[in-house]
Amino acid sequence: MRKSAVSLASAIILRAISDGHRYGFEIMQVTGLASGTIYPALRRLEESGLIESHHEEYGESFVPEGPPRKHFRVTAAGKKVLEAARERYPLIGARQD
Repeated sequence: MRKSAVSLASAIILRAISDGHRYGFEIMQVTGLASGTIYPALRRLEESGLIESHHEEYGESFVPEGPPRKHFRVTAAGKKVLEAARERYPLIGARQD
């Protein structure tokens, strides 16, 4: 994936993960994007090597009786793409205080 090829939705998702929002539902909550946008984008970002994921161990979840969540983190390549996206989409680089 070229640095400038990331969509706005993908840039918003990368920003959310970079800010510490690590699993799908949490990313949905902070971005306001629908699951039909979030989950396919997460899959594409991971296939492109911009994010990595791992599943929680059983019992590690906030809801112990729930299934393990899949956590995401931005890779070094993803950080470069996010930086380029901040130039392309200035509002995603703005601080949210």
